[in-house]
Amino acid sequence: MAPPTNRRTGHSKKAQFSAFTGYLMAALGALVGAGLLAFSIWKPNAMASLRAEATDLTVPAGKVGAAARSDSQGVIESVAGYFDAANKNARLKREMEEARVRLAEAKAIEAENARLKALLGLREEEVKPIAFARLIGSSSASTRRFAYLSAGSDDGVKPGMPIRSPMGLVGRVLEAGDGSARVMLLTDTASMVPVRRNTDNVVAFAEGRADGTLRLRLINLGINPLKKGDVFVTSGAGGIFRPGIAVAVVEKVTHDGALALPLANPAATIHVAVDPVWVPQAADVIAQPAPGGPQ
Repeated sequence: MAPPTNRRTGHSKKAQFSAFTGYLMAALGALVGAGLLAFSIWKPNAMASLRAEATDLTVPAGKVGAAARSDSQGVIESVAGYFDAANKNARLKREMEEARVRLAEAKAIEAENARLKALLGLREEEVKPIAFARLIGSSSASTRRFAYLSAGSDDGVKPGMPIRSPMGLVGRVLEAGDGSARVMLLTDTASMVPVRRNTDNVVAFAEGRADGTLRLRLINLGINPLKKGDVFVTSGAGGIFRPGIAVAVVEKVTHDGALALPLANPAATIHVAVDPVWVPQAADVIAQPAPGGPQ
């Protein structure tokens, strides 16, 4: 008769001995662990060397695990970056466009600051301006050449006062309101400014031609000494404009003078200074009505 398959361990001494040995080893392990725990609590520094050695034993395995995690993360990031490349490129292009706009604005601000610094530099000159203002408009449909100033009689502006920018003479005040004024530009057909060549005493009149240019008519006719590139400044004759303000540069020589371009282009001028009349009596002459005119 075959022995049953569910025999109890008590029926075999060998099985009983194996079970006893297992229980004994577990009890010994528990006792050793309890003893080490109690010893570490009693003298914690004594176990530091053992813990350090145990940590050193686990370092190689830790390095391998860290390298594996790093490699797996790199692969995941590479795959994610590949699929996100289009979005990144679009974002970079958008940022570049915004940077271009900011750069253009920065250059505009830099140019504006340069103009303001140049204008403020006029304060250091011998003649103190009456006011600083802006050219806020100009005539476009008329054959006359006028501009409008953002300063008027409340700011001390009066008819006849010269208007200039850092580049040179712009014109003179024709009419002054309380907070604004009308300026006759150099290029107006009624404008005539006494000038001289900046290198000598060759004198002329700068007359406006209503087309953005000036005609220089020499006072002393004869051999024309002018040449292209000559610069003309105010001579001070007539008492309106003080001497030495830049006016125009010769563009084309004619038989009685030259055609010139104003150095201060009104279309590109924003900030201007209002100077006092060079000779005060000249302003009184301007304010007087013409003979036979309305009183």
